[in-house]
Amino acid sequence: MAEFRPGGFKILPPVVKNIIIICALVFLAQQVSLRVFHYPLAYLFALHYWQSPLFKPYQLVTSIFMHAGFWHIALNMFALWMFGYTVENVWGSKRFLTFYMVCGIGAAVCFLGAQTFQFHHLTQEYTNGRLPIQVIEQFLAEPMLGASGAIFGVLVAFGVMFPNSYIYLYFLVPIKTKWFVLGYIALELYSGIKDNVSPVPGDNVAHFAHLGGALVGFILAKYWINKGIGRGSY
Repeated sequence: MAEFRPGGFKILPPVVKNIIIICALVFLAQQVSLRVFHYPLAYLFALHYWQSPLFKPYQLVTSIFMHAGFWHIALNMFALWMFGYTVENVWGSKRFLTFYMVCGIGAAVCFLGAQTFQFHHLTQEYTNGRLPIQVIEQFLAEPMLGASGAIFGVLVAFGVMFPNSYIYLYFLVPIKTKWFVLGYIALELYSGIKDNVSPVPGDNVAHFAHLGGALVGFILAKYWINKGIGRGSY
């Protein structure tokens, strides 16, 4: 939770509120579909590798509103509220919605780019007889879902706007937002590179989607701030 407390701002502005509601309803639909009809909606709406037979272009958008489990959605929605309510109040709802969706789609595109490199690596390993075909089949069927990429963009925007405000790690340890963001991105970069040079994917976390959302968020936030739109407190 940040030290910055904007006076008179809405604690739950409309876009943040509606994104949370939509994600909750989609998560509920996922659970009903899986438990009642034994059909995972991730096959249709989560993002698959662009060479997979399961890939559809609309998944670049729909995957942003899906989640893999309770803690996945709970932590993402908490982070969205924690950083998003301030950013939305500063920028306004229309601009914030545009920012959120651009970051989410940018994260998905970056993820597909990283997957292209990894798929090439996997096929080389398979051709050389060092990898079973089942690994490639699993790779093509494995979906990416979640709001994390868009939320990383929101986190970076908050860091750009309020770099010297404080975040309290584990609600106890104060750290300036700029150092928290830089440290988090460095960790994601390390984890993403490690996963992509490994013949088998590691922790099922889409690190390059996070990095893509962060990169798009930084570029767009800096552009708007340089235009004098929604400057934060430096």
